[in-house]
Amino acid sequence: MKHAIPPYAELHCLSNYAFLRGASEPGELVERAQQLGYTALAITDECSLAGVVRAYSQLKRMQADEPERPLPQLLIGSEFIVRHDDTKAQGEPAFKLVLLAQNLNGYGNLCQFITRLRRESETKGEYRLAWSQIDPSALDDCLALLLLPRTASDAELLAPARWVLKHFSGRAWIAVELLREIGDELWLHRLRQLSEATALPLVASGDVHMHVRSRQALQDVMTATRLKKSIADCGIDLRPNAERHLRSRLRLAQIYPPELLSETLIVAARCTFSLTEISYQYPSEVVPAGATASSHLRQLTYQGMHERWPQGVTPKWQAQIEHELALIEEMRYEHYFLTVADIVTHARAIGILCQGRGSAANSLVCFCLFITSVDPGRSTMLFERFISRERNEPPDIDVDFEHERREEVIQYLYDKYGRDRAALTAVVTSYRPKSAIRDVGRALGLDEALLEALARDHNPWSDSNKPNTRLI
Repeated sequence: MKHAIPPYAELHCLSNYAFLRGASEPGELVERAQQLGYTALAITDECSLAGVVRAYSQLKRMQADEPERPLPQLLIGSEFIVRHDDTKAQGEPAFKLVLLAQNLNGYGNLCQFITRLRRESETKGEYRLAWSQIDPSALDDCLALLLLPRTASDAELLAPARWVLKHFSGRAWIAVELLREIGDELWLHRLRQLSEATALPLVASGDVHMHVRSRQALQDVMTATRLKKSIADCGIDLRPNAERHLRSRLRLAQIYPPELLSETLIVAARCTFSLTEISYQYPSEVVPAGATASSHLRQLTYQGMHERWPQGVTPKWQAQIEHELALIEEMRYEHYFLTVADIVTHARAIGILCQGRGSAANSLVCFCLFITSVDPGRSTMLFERFISRERNEPPDIDVDFEHERREEVIQYLYDKYGRDRAALTAVVTSYRPKSAIRDVGRALGLDEALLEALARDHNPWSDSNKPNTRLI
């Protein structure tokens, strides 16, 4: 008699946004989870939420292509390595903590937690987290999964488990990750004893680093690149097998006790947050007391209109301005225009050259706010290219500031809104073929001279990434 394959939700999964650790893109992970019939998939890159947007976008595409297709629930979370507070115990094994956002408040708290860790780091791109730095009250509406090292003694396992129980009571689990390694049965036995001693429930987890096992070779290369070694020199730093992929539910049922698999659904059911709940929240400082955003934007627009056309505006442009103001108010973008106008006004007041460009040049409101300087009488206006009711997304106003004084504008934003509310956007640079050739070649132990020849010979305009055969 065949038994039904149990449902499953993966709660610990790294994408390639856990740089040089995860070997699959978020979209690949989501698509594979759907193929395997997973109930939910958590993207939990280390101290980052960067990969969740790509995963969400892939889910939307899949839903649009096949509306009837059942899709896995996307859980939003992050993984953290937690160090010991006591300097005398620095050699003790660290543990990992996976935090999952239950709702919008939990997502906001998780974002703030990550931001604080990144800001406090002395080295860009790194972070350090000790027990004392975790304020559970600042992580309300976040679920916690405790991942412990197998090398720890029973006493070393008990300390973090009790700490998690105390600070995340009612919303914490001990994650059990069985990856076909020697000692899996003993490890499960130890964690069961720990669960009995602390009343923390056990839940299955996969420590996923790739969507299919065939990515193991790439994962090894990435590990070698991260450690700045060749694969041959990595030794035990490489994973012993390829089990850190999204495994079939049948395989999981053969490895995990059924109660640990069903517990994953309980955790997933408590996470109801979706990225669709996020909306823009613009600064309120740009609206003076006693005024509304709409009235203030109208006032500034008409003030600028009289400066632009001191002899009087034509009825055509007057009607266009009213049309734009009405649509801006309908779409509730007033604060956005006022924020950009405030920055431009400040820059011009201290003599910084600036100029709006792109589709914003199609807006008379931008022209009247002195964000752009394109005379509408000399161009063909198409406001719907800038703001469209059908597109239903905020407009994009690009403003160039003179290079030598750009930092003054940045500091103005920090001073006005505070460093906890203002930030520079991050740009993730993807591998280009020549860089990939060099890094992969070093991981494989190839000679530097050969790598340089291969990289130089690569033709970026070719459909193939294979080097010229004369070098083989």
